[in-house]
Amino acid sequence: MTDAKVTPPSFPAGFLWGSATAAYQIEGAAALDGRTPSIWDTFSHTPGKTLGGDTGDVAVDHYHRFRDDVQMMADLGLGAYRFSVSWSRVQPTGRGPAVQRGIDFYRKLVDELLEHNITPALTLYHWDLPQELEDAGGWPHRDTAARFAEYAALVGQALGDRVELWSTLNEPWCSAFLGYAAGVHAPGRTVPVAALRAAHHLNLGHGLAVQALRQVLPARAQIGVCHNPSLVRARTDSPEDIDAARRIDALSTRIWTGPQLKGRYDEDLLADTARITDWSFVQEGDLATINQPLDFMGINYYNPTLVSALSDGESGPRDDGHGGGASPWPGADKVAFHQSPGERTAMGWTVDPTGLYDLLMRFHRDAPDLPLLITENGAAYDDKPDADGQVNDPERIAYIHGHLAALHRAMADGADVRGYFLWSLMDNFEWAYGYSKRFGAVYVDYPSQTRTPKASARYYAEVARSGVLQEPPR
Repeated sequence: MTDAKVTPPSFPAGFLWGSATAAYQIEGAAALDGRTPSIWDTFSHTPGKTLGGDTGDVAVDHYHRFRDDVQMMADLGLGAYRFSVSWSRVQPTGRGPAVQRGIDFYRKLVDELLEHNITPALTLYHWDLPQELEDAGGWPHRDTAARFAEYAALVGQALGDRVELWSTLNEPWCSAFLGYAAGVHAPGRTVPVAALRAAHHLNLGHGLAVQALRQVLPARAQIGVCHNPSLVRARTDSPEDIDAARRIDALSTRIWTGPQLKGRYDEDLLADTARITDWSFVQEGDLATINQPLDFMGINYYNPTLVSALSDGESGPRDDGHGGGASPWPGADKVAFHQSPGERTAMGWTVDPTGLYDLLMRFHRDAPDLPLLITENGAAYDDKPDADGQVNDPERIAYIHGHLAALHRAMADGADVRGYFLWSLMDNFEWAYGYSKRFGAVYVDYPSQTRTPKASARYYAEVARSGVLQEPPR
């Protein structure tokens, strides 16, 4: 007697299958056609800030190779492409009119995507603040939020006739807390109160940008924001560990979803951080401005967060996946971070698809009427071509399969998820890790800039083509 054949999970028609990148990580052409330095240009050119002194000056030269890259996406059968706009390429000083050459690059990119029936999904800000705005105070300075809204309007006016999916910010938690508290991301500051001020002004910039986009975009446009909410788990069920998880949840997730979805900062967040700031930078009307209606929420997920409480005077691990540097957790000094047991990626992050399921079900419960997109999900592995030049990456295939299975289960249990964007389309500049970590479905030989789709790219392409989650090849 043989076992009954199990029907593989299938996704609904119209589900968006895509991949994602970010401008500074792929474009290169750092000083061409009017582009001026962003905070990541400055940071990466500062000795000791990135591994090996790597920079995004050339990256994977997407600025010159975008047509070939779009053809590669089409060959892989991708239905959507999520990219970010370089603010300093479009508006070099962060003020004033748009630079036509910068706008023209994104027009050409979007036109190429549309010609190949690939839906463009545009992110306005993926961490590359124009350096002149940082010199004027950066995100801790209120005026930066107003400048961001002006920039959003410029891009919206230029591309609104071509692009229907818009995100304001990508992972503002990283911008605020890795950039201004931990110092491991640009601009490299380590001032906890500056990080909290930056968080509020990123929230405010988001709300102002949504307002600006609504004024210039066609009614059909969909506007959202992309977060990396933590799926925080307490190490034990002790009250102390549960409270440690609450603190990190407030700082990583509710600091964004509170004002953006509910028009408030939760009282426990304000109490936890009261010794750092009185939050007087929150002005009358700010929360109403931040609380704009959204068409979707983007969720970026890589791994869960496991925490425990520390006693007075006790020290513990800070294995939070964000490298060294100062703590990115202001007001949470008595929290230890642990990696969950299990398989690890090359980043040292635990592979745990259950975290994606739990996160999606949380958003389904908390905001049941808000559609979701998985705007980033992926893994870095130590990929190398074999003797025939092929790149076999079974670990990444297993990662993709496991997370798509968790996503499908969440959808079956009611989560309204409309699409999935694999991070990343191709290997690229991985921020402070330089070119040492490879997240791409496509292998890039950096000296020659040759692109080679990995086995995972072919596997993902078949899932995207069929909408059916087949078991990985054995």
